[in-house]
Order: sequence, then structure tokens, then C-alpha cells
Amino acid sequence: MTQKPSPRTRSTDPGASRRNILEVAIREFAKKGLAGARIDEIAAQTSTSKRMIYYYFGGKQGLYLAALEESYRSIRQVEGTLHLEALPPDEAMRTLIGFTFDYQASNPDFVRLVMNENMHHGSYLAQSASIKDLNVPAIAGIREIYARGCAQGLFRPGLDPIDLHASISALCFFNVSNQHTFSLIFKRDLMAPEAYAQRRSNVVDLILRYMLA
Repeated sequence: MTQKPSPRTRSTDPGASRRNILEVAIREFAKKGLAGARIDEIAAQTSTSKRMIYYYFGGKQGLYLAALEESYRSIRQVEGTLHLEALPPDEAMRTLIGFTFDYQASNPDFVRLVMNENMHHGSYLAQSASIKDLNVPAIAGIREIYARGCAQGLFRPGLDPIDLHASISALCFFNVSNQHTFSLIFKRDLMAPEAYAQRRSNVVDLILRYMLA
């Protein structure tokens, strides 16, 4: 008689196991928050064991912090593939803003995790040894684009790259964080293709018009 395969095959690759745990943890923490997520439930959805989760991350709070770090790491890694330095400054900014809008819409768990951590007043992220370094490229990239644009007379002087990053994040974040309440109140589905495309275009134009000389 042929034995049925186990529904969860244990991975022998430590790196793959860790990535698998983080993938499930991000989903669970985004859905249920730190208090509501359970290590038992996370382990049940992975290709590893509860014991290995404690081995890799030390406990639920360590796993939560790792999930936060991985979420920021992921967006910065993809952002780094855009090669914005090779584009004209205005096109580079349009590409960056459009990417941010699309990434957050396609990764709502990232938005929910950030919202959850803000409810904790950033207390867990404050314990991270890597979070500042992870986000340095985001500001450095905007600073480089902005400097090139100013040198070419495209952008007006005196703008702060961190403030620009905050404005881009805020406008893109809203479309995900408030989509359900906004859509309900105003009877407009923010994720409907036509509404999504229009809002994306508006956000890109808002930031660019603010920057242009």
C-alpha cells in the first residue's frame, strides 16, 4: 500500500525554514496583531515545528520583531531593483511613487503590520538593531533624485528628502489602511480598477507638482 505524503514536509534547509516561518508570521501578525497571534497556529501552517520557531526567534515577541524587520527589508529590496539612478529625475520620482503605491496595495499585510506597531508606539521596532540601516537607502535614493532634479532646474530648492518620503508613504498608505471605511462611507471602491488607476495617477501628480520648480 502506498503511504500518503505528509501534509507538512519538514524542510532540511534552515534558511528556507526561517523564511517560511516569517512568511506565515507576517500574515498572522498582520491579521491578529501581536496579542492575538499564536505560536501554535503559526507552527501549524509552516514546514517546521514550534520548537524550531523558539530556536530561531526566541519567542513570540522575537518573531514579531523579525516579521517587522523582514517586511521593511522586502520593500527596500524590491525598491533597489528599480535602478532609479539611471532615469531622469522626474521620471525616477514618478517610478518611485508609482512603485510605492502598487507595492502597498499588493502587500496589505505590510501596511497592517506597520499600523499594529504604531499601536504599540513603535516599542518593538525600537529594539531593532537593523531597522534604521534598512531604511537608509529609501532616503538616500530620494536625496539623490532630488539633488539631480535641482541641479537640472526641475525641482524647487529647500525640500527635505525625509519629508518627501513621509508624504509619499502617507498618500500611498491611506489607500490600503482606509480602503474599507472610505469605500463604505463614500460608496467608491478604492480598489476597483478604474478608481485605483485614477487615484494612483493623482498621487503621483500631487507629489511631482509639489516638487517642480
